[in-house]
Amino acid sequence: MGLFDEIREGCRWVCEQATHVRVASERLDAYATSLLSTRLDAPSLDPDAHYLGHGEDTASFFVVLDTINFGSGYFPHLRKLPNRSGYFTIATHLASHYRKHGVLSAESLAGLTADGCTDLFGQRGTGPVVGELMTRFAQALNALGTLLCERYGGRATALLEAADARAERLVELLRAMPFFNDLEPYRGRPVPFFKRSQLLAADLGLAFGGHDWGAFRDLDRLTIFADNLVPHVLRVDGVLQYDPRLLARIERGVLIEAGSPEEIELRAAAVHAVDLLAQRMRPLAPGITEQRLDYLLWNRGQSRRYKAIPRHRTRTVFY
Repeated sequence: MGLFDEIREGCRWVCEQATHVRVASERLDAYATSLLSTRLDAPSLDPDAHYLGHGEDTASFFVVLDTINFGSGYFPHLRKLPNRSGYFTIATHLASHYRKHGVLSAESLAGLTADGCTDLFGQRGTGPVVGELMTRFAQALNALGTLLCERYGGRATALLEAADARAERLVELLRAMPFFNDLEPYRGRPVPFFKRSQLLAADLGLAFGGHDWGAFRDLDRLTIFADNLVPHVLRVDGVLQYDPRLLARIERGVLIEAGSPEEIELRAAAVHAVDLLAQRMRPLAPGITEQRLDYLLWNRGQSRRYKAIPRHRTRTVFY
């Protein structure tokens, strides 16, 4: 069993034990049919928020971006750019730095401070973003810079080349950094998610059109990128059902503790539900992948209908 199948199996097992979140299996067929009638636009990247078309420097950009692609639990407090979400605010600031100042070297990443991150990502003042999130960003980027210096000659592309065109291998290599080791204990069993490392492979695949540093042979095996938005969309659409007490906490804006049974069940249920949906859709849409469905559901979650309803918030380094 490969790593991505281990993720699916672990999430299926969590759903069998779960007491806080339920996959409404009786709704899957109708929902899969509705998704088949939805326009499935090809995934794309934002040329303003992403540093595209610069070869090795573009590869470096995405390695750095996905190293800090977490903090959604802090985003209500993030100083956002106009008409930009938390993720796109961070990505846009990083892309702007690359355009103005060039690549962040491995040495500079290894020495970056929380104050440096505060400046880089346009965050000032007090509160959990400056007090906590920027510290975590610095820790993540320090770990990346140190890893690149010690093992890959300071080159992000050398790390990617060591993956030998396999996303599964890239996930394993990234586990050397604690903030990428997205493995949670649930009832005595470790459950893997590896959200951000899978997303890095997918982003590189898009950025390079499946060539060069995006030439991963196993992108079709990726699971969804388990965070707090896809489970929210699935709940609003009736595919996931939450225990009333959990739902009440989410609606009040209470943080769901990272690594808690509730938080693990929320993520696992989304992974498992989309796996089941993809299985139902493939006979009529053979090219459908969980990654493609993640893209569809994530973009659906940007609409007012979903934004008007509170989603779960967790302060974690994994999403």
